[in-house]
Amino acid sequence: MIEISTLPAVNAALNATSAVLLTIGYWFIRRRQITAHKVCMLSAFGTSTIFLTCYLIYHYHVGHVAFQGTGAIRGVYLAILASHVVLAFLVLPLSLTTLYHAFRNNFDRHRRIARWTLPIWLYVSVTGVLVYWMLYGLN
Repeated sequence: MIEISTLPAVNAALNATSAVLLTIGYWFIRRRQITAHKVCMLSAFGTSTIFLTCYLIYHYHVGHVAFQGTGAIRGVYLAILASHVVLAFLVLPLSLTTLYHAFRNNFDRHRRIARWTLPIWLYVSVTGVLVYWMLYGLN
């Protein structure tokens, strides 16, 4: 059984993995390697789903974790956190819509929404790692 105290590091690793899978998936689609693209993107979705589950479990048990930094770094942290949280709320419906159109073979709509989904999802994954590092790595 995994310890609750290890979940922030697990979550950071899951976010980093999602970012890598999204980047590789994009690379594959640019080279018209459809199957590899599909595997990467579904894996990124699965990784993000596991992340969300672990995140909710952690915060159910621990509650809010306050940033301990002061001065200018606090402003940087809050700006990153605010943009991360706002965009994170968009990732789930965007990714589900993007996947829906792919599964329906509606690739024109899939491409149109994926142009928004990918950069937002990638930003959320990368800033998730940054938030972890700022909360737990600066101590």
